Amino acid sequence: MKVLTGAGTGRRGTCPYIDIDLADPLFWKRPPARRDEAFARLRHLPDPVFFVERPAARGRKLTGFHALVRHRDVVDASRDAGVFTSGPGVTTPKPARWVRFVFGDSMVNLDDPRHARLRGVVQKAFTPRVIAKITEDMAAVASQLVDEVAARGTGDFVETVAAQMPLRVICELMGIPARYRARLLTQLNRTAEHAGVPTPRWRRVPGRSLFALARLQRVVARVGRQRRRHPTDDLISQLVAAKLTARELGAFFSLLLVAGVETTRNAIAHGLLLLTSHPRQRALLLDDFDRHSRGFVEELVRHSTPIIQFRRTVARDTVLNGYRLGAGDEVVLFYTSANRDETVFDAPDAFDITRSPNPHVGFGGGGPHFCLGTALARQEISVLFRELLTRLPAIRSVGEPDLVPSSFDNRVGRLTFTTGAHDA
Repeated sequence: MKVLTGAGTGRRGTCPYIDIDLADPLFWKRPPARRDEAFARLRHLPDPVFFVERPAARGRKLTGFHALVRHRDVVDASRDAGVFTSGPGVTTPKPARWVRFVFGDSMVNLDDPRHARLRGVVQKAFTPRVIAKITEDMAAVASQLVDEVAARGTGDFVETVAAQMPLRVICELMGIPARYRARLLTQLNRTAEHAGVPTPRWRRVPGRSLFALARLQRVVARVGRQRRRHPTDDLISQLVAAKLTARELGAFFSLLLVAGVETTRNAIAHGLLLLTSHPRQRALLLDDFDRHSRGFVEELVRHSTPIIQFRRTVARDTVLNGYRLGAGDEVVLFYTSANRDETVFDAPDAFDITRSPNPHVGFGGGGPHFCLGTALARQEISVLFRELLTRLPAIRSVGEPDLVPSSFDNRVGRLTFTTGAHDA
């Protein structure tokens, strides 16, 4: 039986909602609609639920997390980074100390002042020349991909389009030579394949994801050494000039690939799926893309919520909207639930590209850890779908998508598409 905190008191008692266990990997194998129903029930409870992850050792408190499922709670915790800290680790499970020592600290696992310093260096590296290059690269990549899609007529949209767009854009942005890109995608998939996914031990290859991470970082280290000797106008040249260490550069590159490729890939795949299953919304977008493109991107991110959750550690005793938390407590920010909060969004389960306002938390709830690549992701999605729908207006998904049961990201494993060119 799961454990609930007493209403507004911080005391823990038993919970009658035994069919909802966010700490149980089997919960994430439920169909998405059933998970959304469970989150709706949790949002209507008077206080956040405390979920036990491991039994308590003698003399120690229960190990688990307080589930923040309401929009207001997620936003308030996100913006109070001095209390709700990221330093101990934001993923589940948290990265081991030796892993962080060997591979460097990702920005998502840092607090100020280290986080502010590194983020400031990266932001300054996005010079006007770099930004101009990104814009040119996106248009060129989208055009190439649609050429390939038109020639194929059908296939796996995830592999041929959704994964390729962010990978190629980020590699162009960073200055990664084309000969490395297929290898990088393979290693990226291995790094993220088990993230949040309930996988039997016998199916796991020990150290596979870490070896893949090491290979990713080896590529950027090699390119970084070249750029120190022969700088160009790419982002790696800007970062090595700003004195990022090899570990900092490797950690940032890994974050950019995992966060930039994985999340944007999922959003793009969900985009085709949603436009296929909502023909009226598709017709609106096709009729006037310029008018509705921004609304489409924002609603796509809200509805699909590419990153399901991140973790925070409470630095000191605090009260969050009447709910008491103690120093050392763990909270999990469920963005997927906050984006369905009926007190903020009318008809939250509907896909509506005209929704306004749309204060979703698909890029985070604000604060210092608000997604650094937000503008990049928005533009990639918009540029790609403009090209797709302009040149291939009949493109659509076919059959059921392969949805990966992950508690971390809303992943699409495979999505068959057709351009409609060869349909009977």
